[in-house]
Amino acid sequence: MNQRIPVWMENYQVPGAAIALIQNGKVAWSEAYGLADKDDQIRMKAETIFRVESISKSVTARGVMKLVETGKIKLEDPVYKHLVSWEFPETEFDLKKVTIRHLLSHTSGLALGTLGLEYDPNEKKPSLRESLTREVKFIREPGTSFNYSNVGFNLLELLIEDVSGRSFADFMKDEVLSPLGMQHADFIWREDFPTRVPDGHKTGGESVPVYVYAEKGAGGLFANVKDIAAFVSSGMVDSMYSDDPVLSQKSLLELYMPVTEIDNVYSFVSDYYGLGHFIEILPNGKKAVFGGGQGNGWMSHFHIVPESGDGIVILTNSSRSWPLISSILSDWAQWAGVGSIGMGIIVKAMSGFWLLILLIFAGSVFHLGRVFRDCSRGNRKVKRQLKDYSVNQFVQLSLFVLLSAAIILSLTKEYLFITSVFPGAASWFLVALIILASVLLISGLTPPADCGTESS
Repeated sequence: MNQRIPVWMENYQVPGAAIALIQNGKVAWSEAYGLADKDDQIRMKAETIFRVESISKSVTARGVMKLVETGKIKLEDPVYKHLVSWEFPETEFDLKKVTIRHLLSHTSGLALGTLGLEYDPNEKKPSLRESLTREVKFIREPGTSFNYSNVGFNLLELLIEDVSGRSFADFMKDEVLSPLGMQHADFIWREDFPTRVPDGHKTGGESVPVYVYAEKGAGGLFANVKDIAAFVSSGMVDSMYSDDPVLSQKSLLELYMPVTEIDNVYSFVSDYYGLGHFIEILPNGKKAVFGGGQGNGWMSHFHIVPESGDGIVILTNSSRSWPLISSILSDWAQWAGVGSIGMGIIVKAMSGFWLLILLIFAGSVFHLGRVFRDCSRGNRKVKRQLKDYSVNQFVQLSLFVLLSAAIILSLTKEYLFITSVFPGAASWFLVALIILASVLLISGLTPPADCGTESS
C-alpha cells in the first residue's frame, strides 16, 4: 500500500486519503496519505475528520435496529404509525404500505431526493421536518423494487427522534457511536473536532469548503478512518462476532440479509441490498457487505466479509476517487483471499473507456482524412439543396445534432456521473465526441459525388 497508493493518488489526482484494514475482526492497521489541505500543505492523518457521506446510512441502520431490539418498533411496522411530529404529504400511493424495512432497503418507492443542498455549518438551515415536506415524493409503488433514496434514510432520522424522544444526533451518539468506540464521530458539526475538517475537492480539483446538510441520517456523519474502522470491525458474525455492545449477532445478520435484487447501475458492483448495506456474493461463496458515499468533494467506502473478519475502510477528500478506491479494493480482495469483487470493475472499465476514446479519435481522424482526400480529387461536393441529400447524409447530420446536443447539455451540468467514474478520461472523451461531431458535420455536408444529384 505504501508503494502503490501514492502512485495511484498522483495518477488520479486525489489530494488525500486515509485507509484502515481489519483482520480477524480487529483493526490491524491504519494510515493516511497525501494532503488534507493543498493550500497550506497540511498532511493527511489517520485522525483527520472527514465527511463520510453515505456511510452514514449504514450507521443509521444500526440505530434503527437498536430500536427494534429494544422492542420499540418492528421492521414490518408502517412508518406513519410512529411519526408524531410530522405527516406525509398527500400522494396517490398507499402510505400504509410503507414499512421501516422498505426505508432501510431502498424499496419504499421514494425518490432519491435533491442533491447539492449544502449549507455552511454556521448558517441557518431548514429543519428536518421542513426538508421532508419538500423532499418526500413517491415515484413508484412501495415494496416493488430497489430505488436508492436519501429521503428514505432522512425519514428514518425522524423515526428515531419521534420514537426515542431524543434528537437524532444525541440518540446516535449515546446508543451507537460511543458504545462502538467511535470516539470522534458525530452527526453534529463541531468546532472542537480533534482536527480541522479539510476542504473537499471537485472532479476539476477545485476546493469545496466544509458543508453540512439540513438532514443527517442519509449523509451527515463526520468521522475519521479509525472511527469507521471501529464501526466496521464491530459488524462481524459467526466466529468473528465479538459481543457488539450495540446489537446482537441476530440483528447484524438481519442487516446483511438480502431484501431486494439490484437491477440498475448499482448491479455492476452489487447483487442485493439488505438493510443499510449493499451485498455481493463472492467467488468463494461468502457474503461481502459494503457501503460508501459520494458528496461534493468527498468519497468514502467500506467493505467487509463478516464471516472471515476481513474489512477495509477508505476515505478521501476528492470526487475523483472511484478509480483509486477500485484499485485499492482489488488489491485488498487478493490479499484477503476473497477473489474478485464487484467494485473492481471500475478499474477494468477505465481501460475499456480509454480504448473507446482511442477508437473514436482514430476513426474520426481516419474518416476525416478520407473526406479531405476525396474533396481534393473532386469526388465530394457540397449539396446545397435539401432534396438532394441522401439517406446517409441525413443519418450523419442527425447524429451530429444529437451529439452536439449531448455535448452542450454535459457542459451545462455542474456534476456528471461519468466524471467521477472516469476522472481525467471523461475530459478526453468529451474532446473525442466534439471531434466526432465535427467530422460527421463535414462528412454529411460533403457526400460522395455519386450520392444523389450533384449541385451546380
